[in-house]
Amino acid sequence: MSEHPVVRDEASYLVPTYARPEVVFERGQGVYLYDNDGRRYLDFMAGIAVNALGHADAQWVKVVSEQAARLTHVSNLYHTAPHVELAQRLVQSSFADRVFFCNSGSEANETALKFARKYARRVSERDDKTKIVAFTGSFHGRTMGALSATYKSKYRDPFGPLIPHVAFAPYNDSEAAERLIDGNTCAVIVEPIQGEGGVNPATSDFLNTLRTSCDEHDALLIFDEVQCGLGRSGHLWAHLAYNVEPDIMTLAKPLAGGLPIGATLVREDVALVMEPGDHGSTFAAGPLVCRAAQVVFDRVNDSAFLDDVRQKGEHLRLCLRQLDSSLIDEVRGQGLLIGLQFSMPVKRLMSEARQRGLLIINAGEDVIRICPPLTITREEIEEGVTIFGETLSAVEASI
Repeated sequence: MSEHPVVRDEASYLVPTYARPEVVFERGQGVYLYDNDGRRYLDFMAGIAVNALGHADAQWVKVVSEQAARLTHVSNLYHTAPHVELAQRLVQSSFADRVFFCNSGSEANETALKFARKYARRVSERDDKTKIVAFTGSFHGRTMGALSATYKSKYRDPFGPLIPHVAFAPYNDSEAAERLIDGNTCAVIVEPIQGEGGVNPATSDFLNTLRTSCDEHDALLIFDEVQCGLGRSGHLWAHLAYNVEPDIMTLAKPLAGGLPIGATLVREDVALVMEPGDHGSTFAAGPLVCRAAQVVFDRVNDSAFLDDVRQKGEHLRLCLRQLDSSLIDEVRGQGLLIGLQFSMPVKRLMSEARQRGLLIINAGEDVIRICPPLTITREEIEEGVTIFGETLSAVEASI
């Protein structure tokens, strides 16, 4: 097969930060993607947990098309209705009092860390209350602040020195976290369900310990729900399953159904330390992306929709546990964010599955992450698990 021109030209013109397979996608519909040869693939990754409503959702397409014909961008120098309407939805459905919009998960976490640093300085009247506590397995983004709170050394080391005063404790180790959080801590940042780090759900004791320790030391608790939030766990916000509230929460991936957006939700006392000019974003909260986000939010923020996500997640985990494979050590996760722990590297499994028409991704060297569109049906789940089972059989037979 000759090399596709897109693949050839990408090698010449783009910075080589991704190692992409040679498939070239041209369109999507529902839970399926189609390549340039017309071959269909079942999408079990949803653009890395982004396409919550799947591909080419009719309502989403209609609203985006209508808004694009009216108004796309005016910058944050002027008022528009869509970003206020979206902020109202987020505030009224959460612990938060106010929202700052940006363009990505990294930016949302960067914003959270900046807000926490200023809050600590303003409230404590100290310049040395700057410590940020993060956790093993964490992934918060690739900008310098978010990267500083990201655990994996291969992401961090080439770009040091990063921002100072960041310390890591073992994820789900309550005692270690208690020891590390002290009077110099301004913020604790944690994913209620780790995504990139291996699809690891937090324990209730762990999140409650973080809340208590933050209260004791006047530190802000930041929940990074960039991947696990907005219905992915089967709850509107992943932390609702734990009955623990943060001071700041970050969102991004699924919020606008494939258009770039991020959001940092904060309590009033945090918001009030910020002043005009302290932070900003040219592209954030444009009318187009905020109208798209309203469609996604309104669909997901429905009790029947969320019940369905939980039930489909249980069905998917049951189907995966029934696979007859000695390679799978564990199936874990919540809702439609599921991790399969393997006893071997999973790179070959992804390639074999793609050749059979199934798109899956990893979460580390030995974990397969499954995060399909939230609109997937049980029949489509079973189709995907069947393909995955055939993939496992083929790989096992060759070992």
